[in-house]
Amino acid sequence: MAKEKNYALVFIYITILIDIIGIGIVAPVLPTLILKLSKGDLSATTQYIGWFISIYAFIQFIFAPILGSLSDRYGRRPLLLWSLLGLGIDYIILAMAPNLIWLFVGRIIAGVMGSSMTTATAYVADISTPEKKSQNFGMISAVAGLGLIIGPVIGGVLGQYGERIPFYAAAGLSIINFMYGVFVLPESLKKSKRRPFSWKTANPIGAMKSIKKEILAPSLIFAFVFIALAGHAMQSTWNVYGIEKFNWKADMIGYSLGFFGVLMVISQGLLIGLFINKLGQKKSIMICLLIYCVSLFLFSLINQSWMAFVVIIPYALGGMATPILQSLISSKVPDNKQGLLQGGLSSIGSITAVFGPLLMTNIFAYFTSGHAPFIFSGAPFVLASVLATIGSVFVYAALKNEKS
Repeated sequence: MAKEKNYALVFIYITILIDIIGIGIVAPVLPTLILKLSKGDLSATTQYIGWFISIYAFIQFIFAPILGSLSDRYGRRPLLLWSLLGLGIDYIILAMAPNLIWLFVGRIIAGVMGSSMTTATAYVADISTPEKKSQNFGMISAVAGLGLIIGPVIGGVLGQYGERIPFYAAAGLSIINFMYGVFVLPESLKKSKRRPFSWKTANPIGAMKSIKKEILAPSLIFAFVFIALAGHAMQSTWNVYGIEKFNWKADMIGYSLGFFGVLMVISQGLLIGLFINKLGQKKSIMICLLIYCVSLFLFSLINQSWMAFVVIIPYALGGMATPILQSLISSKVPDNKQGLLQGGLSSIGSITAVFGPLLMTNIFAYFTSGHAPFIFSGAPFVLASVLATIGSVFVYAALKNEKS
């Protein structure tokens, strides 16, 4: 039994790794592919990228809780395999897309099928002993960080041979993972522990309403929203910013994202513990938020490629503010409401992932077009710095209220 569980854990970690690698592989070449299919300029392409990201987030917002509830009813294995096969088909559709319509069809399919990360996390919870659960969940973060390093670099290298090649590579990885799962992966959820499917529990809006009743520090929730929105400047416009500002190709985009991934693993896997042990959560989050706000603003001012790599360093350090904020919010909620809280935060994060990319890509498109009073491709990062500053004020207010 223990050996079977180890095989299952290895498969789950491989699943998560392939998921993140697949996302990372296509990231460096996506702007180029959309630019070719749209037959427009970079400003128009950026707006399409915003819709491309937002549609995926919206579909995920709707379907992730539904698929999660289905996995509680029918088991993790069928839902996980279904997701992996679906993602493989999605990448093939994206690779062969003759126009933008098919590109968006592929993204919708990915949103519907993309429950593999959620189901994989539930699978780990099913098969982990209480004393191993924290360690196994920690491995999920470590493996995801590794994928964030490997994926963009592979995508950048493959993208030099054609903007569609990375999509085929991602499809191959997903289908291989599906085949491996068919023969190796056991079911983790016993029939005695399954529950009937209910639309009430498969409802993201319900979780968001419930979190409003339970949270004891609403200022921290407002901070979470503003800081999450600020993060979409990097997530949604970094690729096109590099193309417009530095004339980057797929390889340089991939290297920059891979470098960021390395720093994220170091900062959130190692340094965050040192920060908190030395300074405590409250001082740590305020210092990290200050670094985060300043680094976002610095991104708007850089004019050389090497500067981008330099500023990524404090940006990654400032990014430690997000997990610290989540920990602070968690400390305000009773133990028996933690699941509700995490579901609510996930739903809020999904909503910001719908509107954040549209906001940032449209700002970029406007300030790189002929309609703006001046050309300023760094505008999304200025806006992000302002949003993060507002979020910091909410955090400061919440911490100050605790003292008084």
